[in-house]
This record gives sequence, C-alpha cells and structure tokens, in this order.
Amino acid sequence: MRKYLRSTDHLLFEAQNRIARITLNRPEKRNALSPAMLAELRDALIEADASVDVNVVILEGAGKDFCAGYDLAGAYAGYKDGEGPPWDEAAYRTHNASLDDDCWNMEQTQQLTLALFDMHKPVIAKVQGNCMAGGTDLALMCDFIICAEEAKIGFPATRANGTPPNQMWVYHVGPQWAKRLMMTGDCLWGRDAARIGLVLDAVPAAELDDAVNELARRISFVDAELLSAHKRIVNAALELQGAKTLQRFAVEMDARAHLSKGPRRTQFKADMAEHGLKTALKNRDEPFGDGMVSAHWLKK
Repeated sequence: MRKYLRSTDHLLFEAQNRIARITLNRPEKRNALSPAMLAELRDALIEADASVDVNVVILEGAGKDFCAGYDLAGAYAGYKDGEGPPWDEAAYRTHNASLDDDCWNMEQTQQLTLALFDMHKPVIAKVQGNCMAGGTDLALMCDFIICAEEAKIGFPATRANGTPPNQMWVYHVGPQWAKRLMMTGDCLWGRDAARIGLVLDAVPAAELDDAVNELARRISFVDAELLSAHKRIVNAALELQGAKTLQRFAVEMDARAHLSKGPRRTQFKADMAEHGLKTALKNRDEPFGDGMVSAHWLKK
C-alpha cells in the first residue's frame, strides 16, 4: 500500500500496511490537549476513516506520556500566553457567563473526542506514562486500550474541579469502581487498570510497542467493512445502554459542578489566580498522599 508520513502543528500521522498511527506530538507539554490539537486529531481520524488503505488506527503520545490532560496553563484558552482572543469575547459564548454557555463550550470539545467512538474503523490507544483527566477522555473513547504496567491512569481533577465531561468509565468498570475513582480522584497503575477491566491489557513498558503493533497487525487483516460491522454493533449496544445520552448529561453535570462554591473548588481557583497551576495542584492533591488506588485484592 501507499505509505503516508506527515506532521501538523500538534500531531504526527503515518499510514502503512493497513495501519494508521496518529501521535500526539507535544512531548514538552506531556501531550497536554489544546483546542488546536483536538481539531487536528478529529481531522486525522476522519482522514484515516476515509482512507481505503487503512483498516485500523493506533493513537499514541510522543515521549514519556500518553496525555497529561488539558493544558490548563494557557494553551487551552485557544490562543498563546499573553495574547487576547482575536474577537470581542463579550460577543460570543467563550467566556462561560452562564451554565448553558459552559455546556455549549464543552459540547464543542466533546464533538471532537466523540470522533473516536463514531468513526467506522477501530482505534487502539497505546498508553504509557501519564494518562490523566482529558487524556482519559481520549483513551476511553477508543475501542481498545493497551497500556504499560506502570502507566498512571486517572482523573484527579474530580477532587476539586468537576466531573469527567466524557463519561465512559461506568461502561468499562461498572458503577462501584466508577464512583470509587470519581469520588476520590485516585489513579490506577496500568496493571491494576487491566485487573478491573478499565483497559484491555497491561504489559511491561519494554513490550508495549510489540503488544500494540501485534494487535493492530491482526486486526488489519480483516476487511474494513467487517471491522466496521463489528465496531458499530458493539457501539450500538452501548448506545442502547444510554452511552450517547450519558455524554450529554456528563457535560451538564460538569457544568453544574463548575458552579460549586465549596471550599476545595474555591481554594483551587484562588490558588490558580494567586500562585499558579503548580501550587493549585499541590494543594488540591496533597491530602490524598500518593493518590493511587489501594485495595486489598489489588495487592495480592
């Protein structure tokens, strides 16, 4: 087949031997998500889905991490640090003046990540290092997750900032584990994520590339039309269980959580304004120690 290899501002895109590889390429930022990166990712996924030379997609992150979440330090605002937006903010809904503004803005982002669920071809998330917050929004929308045993997966922002606006947790691990992870913001090591079904498999870091490549290779031999049928019927089952409707409710619950006047959220916002992100995260997470799930059976 033809081989593609190109890059955009935030991604690398390669396709060969019926496998497309999309790489989040901001390793200096731990592949933190910005609106521009998410838009490029959506476009790359559509290209892979449209290509007759591609049967399966691998989504990965450059460097040590899969994705550390949304870029809270500035890029997530959609423009460079120190610059204002190229429009009159008061004329648009970008400033989240109301609950509905907040929902509307998050829905625009959610439409980009839902491309992983809606596209016809299967996507394998290859997870190493940190897969945090917005990183889990991506990974849990993929069809398979294979991670390193020492990968760190979780949504610590649930401690003070909101609830996940992409809610696929309950479909992977059930209600009790979903609540356990949401209500503490604790994270899982990759090996434990595999034990509770959050990911398909966890392997030693040195074997991660081989494990992902082998699954992609095996899937790639099946015709794209059959792969689409398999994916769409399983996803239809998820939709019959309310998966798509739940995504809308998740956004609305996150917007509601953003209105909280509780002490932890109030303190986080004050720390961000006065001291910056590093201090805000330290004060938010310090009471939770190492922040990892500790369950008796996981230690066996």
